[in-house]
Amino acid sequence: MPEVTEVTEITEPVGAGLRRTWEVGEVLYAGRTAFQDVLIGRTTQGVSLFCDGERQSTEATQLVYHEALMVPALLLAERVRRVLVIGSSEGVVCELALAAGAELVDHVDIDEQAVRACAEHLPYGYTPAELDRAERGEGPVRVHYRDGWEFLAEASERGERYDVVVIDLPDENADPDAQHNRLYGTDFLTRCAGLLAEGGVVTSQAGCPTMWRNETLLASWRRFRAVFGSVLYHGSDEHEWAFLSGRADRIDDPAGRAADRLREGRLRPSTMDEQALRGCAVPPYSVRTADR
Repeated sequence: MPEVTEVTEITEPVGAGLRRTWEVGEVLYAGRTAFQDVLIGRTTQGVSLFCDGERQSTEATQLVYHEALMVPALLLAERVRRVLVIGSSEGVVCELALAAGAELVDHVDIDEQAVRACAEHLPYGYTPAELDRAERGEGPVRVHYRDGWEFLAEASERGERYDVVVIDLPDENADPDAQHNRLYGTDFLTRCAGLLAEGGVVTSQAGCPTMWRNETLLASWRRFRAVFGSVLYHGSDEHEWAFLSGRADRIDDPAGRAADRLREGRLRPSTMDEQALRGCAVPPYSVRTADR
């Protein structure tokens, strides 16, 4: 686990031999769940969420991150009626799905304690009242405190189909005990693709394009291209994170289709426009040429 030196500082690893220190002026929540250490506190970026010592989201930039994950996929999908979210303790992506017209959102997260802490202490995502209704299944969002792998297997047996499947997890890493790593693999991605309705899309956080820490992105890029006929890359303004969206069928110019639909007013995101969608859709040269 990354070192937490004291309640006012978190030392976060960002690459081999490189760390950064976050100053936490006020700790709002700190606890060990059944799966991870969770800390929510005030930083210079506002109220911020850390899991196992790694920044997951901050008040200042969380919408940039979450729209980069969701907007390209929502625009690429043929329709947005049913959405499956795996992870996303904050619940922001569920709100974005509803704003895009989703009639049903199944939100699956293994860590009940973390989800409830986020609703209680983060100024974005679920409010406690909203989470309470979602836990009871009253309304379009239904929260399931389940293992994502098991939920997918059961959903497949029931014949469930989704227009968008969202994988919003902490970074894939080299820790053999990190239970979420298996939800990044090709087998899991293939299972997600198997739940798609016609014209459906799977989207996932895919790592960082910075060359000295791009191993996860290279692996994600290969997996998506192996599973899907069409893959749309989006490089975010937020800490250079990259996101991938995949459709089973082959379509011409996925980025152009997404940008055209944005121009037509299908969505109204706050942190990107048509130019951003097109300009951020080209993977780095190091990724595009990795297998040559």
